[in-house]
Amino acid sequence: MGKCRDYKKKKGGKMDSPASPDEFNNGTSLMENMLGLLRIRVKRGVNLAVRDVRSSDPYVVVKMGRQKLKTRVMKKNINPEWNEDLTLSVSDPRLPIKLTVYDHDTFSKDDKMGDAEFDIRAFIDALKMHLQGLPSGTIITREQPSRNNCLAEESCIFWSEGRVIQDLCLRLRNVECGEVEIQLQWIDLPGCKGL
Repeated sequence: MGKCRDYKKKKGGKMDSPASPDEFNNGTSLMENMLGLLRIRVKRGVNLAVRDVRSSDPYVVVKMGRQKLKTRVMKKNINPEWNEDLTLSVSDPRLPIKLTVYDHDTFSKDDKMGDAEFDIRAFIDALKMHLQGLPSGTIITREQPSRNNCLAEESCIFWSEGRVIQDLCLRLRNVECGEVEIQLQWIDLPGCKGL
């Protein structure tokens, strides 16, 4: 049986722009079609693959549709703690989100250290419930690892301090070992289509 971890509020990381300023200034169509923002906190990597002599210099790239964001490089660390926020604009929640870990190399092409894919439909469904007044820590729903997802363990969607949160531990594919822990949080924007 899987486990759901207690929500721990961590500080740090940075907020990346979901779109260029020109995209926001040039038309209302982007805002009219956008449902909101998905903040992905890339927490840490666990037992990542070695790609250099004895270690790796990992960073994470997150892609959804044409959006692509990345974390900073963690030097010589196969168990890095990024605790970094990456923010995507969401207009179609059915699009899968792909996470790829790379080893930064100075004089050659960066080596791939595995990838994982996840979707946010269960998370969006929980948001649409418009839950209010629940005790912090209340579990809304659970997702189990299966052949159809990259979950390494049970993932809980829960209510915490007035927000819906999801913690995921993703097992990396196409590599000998490694997992990446992330957390999802939704940000409503004024002027957006909304959920």
